[in-house]
Amino acid sequence: MSKVIWKPGTFVYPIPAVMVSCGDMKKSNIITVAWTGILNTNPATVYISVRPTRYSYNIIKESKEFVINLTTKELAKATDWCGVKTGAKVDKFKEMKLHKEKAKFVKCPLIKESPVSIECKVKEIKELGSHHMFIAEVLSIDADEKYIDEKGAFDISKCNLIAYANGGYYLLGKKAGKFGFSVKKKKK
Repeated sequence: MSKVIWKPGTFVYPIPAVMVSCGDMKKSNIITVAWTGILNTNPATVYISVRPTRYSYNIIKESKEFVINLTTKELAKATDWCGVKTGAKVDKFKEMKLHKEKAKFVKCPLIKESPVSIECKVKEIKELGSHHMFIAEVLSIDADEKYIDEKGAFDISKCNLIAYANGGYYLLGKKAGKFGFSVKKKKK
């Protein structure tokens, strides 16, 4: 079997499908983003890439903050819906029956139903073409306590997280190994 060559494009899949909340507790919006990820450990730095034509773009650009909310199987419909509807015409929290939760370090609301909400402060905006990248420092990670195990660690396998790949949403959760398992010495 050989590989087929396609034209250049975005094919680093799967990637997180997240709902990004922005604005404040009174006037807020949710934008679904799949172009997101980690840039740095120290300081903890992440990014989201947003088209300048999207309603949330100017909200984030002006406030210089946002919250990345991880999504689950249970949030799949809301995740998709918030990605195809514009916040200029609808209240996405209300329409999707999502609940706002006050953040600790930003004015943007957290999405209560999300297992993890990441409070972010924009440090730089890179204009890349179709999308502009908001590079942001992580101010806080707010994790739902029901996903914290008896050792105090976050158990991601309990969340039913979803990812996005080539137009589809997929379930994550089955562990295939852990960092360093390939070189770990066997106990005698």
